Amino acid sequence: MFFSSKLKSIKNLKHCFFSRKNGFSKGLYKGLNCGLGSEDKKENVLKNLRFVEKEIGCKNNSLITLNQKHTNKIVYFEDAKSVKNKLTGDAIVTKVKNIGIGILTADCVPILFYDPKKKIIGCAHAGWKGALNGIIKNTVEKFRDLKCDSADLIAVVGPCIKKESYEVKNDFYKKFISKDEKNNMFFEKKKENKYLFDLRGFVNNEISNLNIKNLENIDIDTFSEEELFFSYRRSCFNKEKDYGRCISVILMT
Repeated sequence: MFFSSKLKSIKNLKHCFFSRKNGFSKGLYKGLNCGLGSEDKKENVLKNLRFVEKEIGCKNNSLITLNQKHTNKIVYFEDAKSVKNKLTGDAIVTKVKNIGIGILTADCVPILFYDPKKKIIGCAHAGWKGALNGIIKNTVEKFRDLKCDSADLIAVVGPCIKKESYEVKNDFYKKFISKDEKNNMFFEKKKENKYLFDLRGFVNNEISNLNIKNLENIDIDTFSEEELFFSYRRSCFNKEKDYGRCISVILMT
């Protein structure tokens, strides 16, 4: 369990970047696998989600996650009646109290947001595709639609895959360069047609470009820390058939 020093000091807020520690899953999913989309036993995943609800302090079935598709789509809950679980999207923004909103990751970047003036929370799932296609910008624009000032927003970037662990091919590199040549700064050429990609650096740059100064990073590599995190890329490297998902949650009381 990992916490933001910025968010932890706020009385009406609860949050956590959960590791894979604890939990009821076995085998490949050992620990706190919260991914209902994995091939883990559903009963174990549901037990894990109940554990998270208890730890974060919300009632049963008040932990809301998404059907994540690496999109740039935002889900907004205006009031308690509008809250639904497993809608398709990759970010949630809400002013509703006493519901936990969560993001599932296994190398991608979980980001938690909070506006202490307007009392609005948010969370976003930023893999390379979502980050490149505007999930962070769209999330922040939703806060702005709700009369939030970017300068008031707190953004916390959670554990994700580090540059040293993220080798990509030339076609991947070209996707970013065709969008903006300045994106070259997030790549280090390793050998012919192979690069190391700094996903965290790219995400931080996107956040900073949106005039968010109150930014914090929990800088841990999900790929190398096998005891702490699930990792899609590590599972591929090990030729495993599937992988678990960690959860990051924020709740306002």
